[in-house]
Amino acid sequence: MLARLLFFCGLFMASTSAVAMTIYKSKDANGVVSYSDRPTTGSQVFVFRDRMVEHLERQVYLEIKKQKGVDNVYVRNDLYAPVEIELSFAGLSNVSGAPSRPIRRVMPARSNIRLALLTATKAGRPLTYTPRFEYSLGDPSGAAMAYRYPLPWRGGPFRLSQGANGQYSHFGAKNRYAMDIAMPEGTPIIAARGGVVVKTENAQTGRGTDPSGNFVRVLHDDGTMGVYLHLKQGSVGVREGQRVAVGSALALSGNTGNSSGPHLHFVVQRNTGLGLVSIPYQFNQPVGALPNFALGKQ
Repeated sequence: MLARLLFFCGLFMASTSAVAMTIYKSKDANGVVSYSDRPTTGSQVFVFRDRMVEHLERQVYLEIKKQKGVDNVYVRNDLYAPVEIELSFAGLSNVSGAPSRPIRRVMPARSNIRLALLTATKAGRPLTYTPRFEYSLGDPSGAAMAYRYPLPWRGGPFRLSQGANGQYSHFGAKNRYAMDIAMPEGTPIIAARGGVVVKTENAQTGRGTDPSGNFVRVLHDDGTMGVYLHLKQGSVGVREGQRVAVGSALALSGNTGNSSGPHLHFVVQRNTGLGLVSIPYQFNQPVGALPNFALGKQ
């Protein structure tokens, strides 16, 4: 098992070259799953989608309060973090008061604000319109402060299995500067920086339905956010809205979501304008890379 994990982590490192490596997944007669950079009989191309599905629509949404001939359009943010929103209206019929340009602003944490008051141009007839609503976590006006992150786990030493700009899965805007650290399932995961817990997921089992598996998102005081992914089911010990300090226990490492094997995926993100992107960061001590077993270098 350990050898297979190290081999697969080696595939991660090989994939950081300029050309992304194709990974093949196969299962033998005993049900043992293996991964390789070479196709075998019955193997299938393994597609890694390391994206987060946080279901913010449950906590950031429009509220339209209708009265006779008047629609009050509110935006509600139930998150413990600011949210940047953009609201506009299309398909207008019998509507007065709609803004001519999109409304774009930052909603404070735990706020509910009226952004538009729409009235009927002709009384007695219905208002017809289609709201267009976009949002993104965080305040883009903040400036990230210099900070070297303590290692977000206890135990080890552990090794880096995929670093920044890894072409296997660290190529999208949200994960470009993420780091994957191979570690046994159940390793204590701790806060690498103080802040407020914004979102958690704790119910994913195995590969689950969310590629990120179980996770904790922490909002730092400078507006950046640290995200800890692929955590063990039922191990998240913090709640949304809770303030944590450096070293606070968050959860246990796991192998949930679209994970190649037991590891912690740690990324720092910020809003740069209606969109989260990962930003470069450094640990305050070296973390060695796993040998590149895929290329036969040990």
